[in-house]
Amino acid sequence: MKTMSSRRISGLYGITPQTRDDAWLCSRVEQALCGGMGVLQYRSKDADASMRLRQSRALLALCRGHGVPLVVNDDIELALAIGADGVHLGRDDAAVEHARRTLGRAAIIGVSCYADLGRLEPAVHAGADYVAFGSFFPSRVKPGAPCPSPGILRQARARCDLPLVAIGGITPGNARVLVEHGADALAVISALFDVPDTLAAARAFAACFDRCTTAALPT
Repeated sequence: MKTMSSRRISGLYGITPQTRDDAWLCSRVEQALCGGMGVLQYRSKDADASMRLRQSRALLALCRGHGVPLVVNDDIELALAIGADGVHLGRDDAAVEHARRTLGRAAIIGVSCYADLGRLEPAVHAGADYVAFGSFFPSRVKPGAPCPSPGILRQARARCDLPLVAIGGITPGNARVLVEHGADALAVISALFDVPDTLAAARAFAACFDRCTTAALPT
């Protein structure tokens, strides 16, 4: 049997919105899981330690029930404390090597490359399990973030075989071009959770992968 970390990151990659309403959060995550979400990242920048611990444990239980990995944004110690499947690291977070030493060989470790291909090679050499690029479209979560062309995914694929995650302002309406350019996963917050029907949104994102091909496109 394969471990969670040996599975290739792919499909809909949900990222939790900021909320103090645990019941609402768990309900929306359950809908996303039922709709085909393949990975969940717990991201909470404003909550205190006790809330982060409580919410992440509840979400881990939901993910375990669906056989879906949970990674924690930024916080290696929280990931260790709850037994999460891994961690996602940004520009100002701890090094991949430290995360690996702390969480072990089986952990999933993702790295943000933003719009910078220069971050790709160091992430690969450090032992990242996947890399994320974006923001591809204007995003309410990170307004003003640089927006690379989808072609950066083709360029990244030519340099590595790690799973590529696209992020930033992605909706079911604009996602297809990213999959066509090589995105293995689509990381989504608002268009998945800040909508009336999360289950339907998750299914719509999953369908983007069903309908897309990887035919060569110009960069």
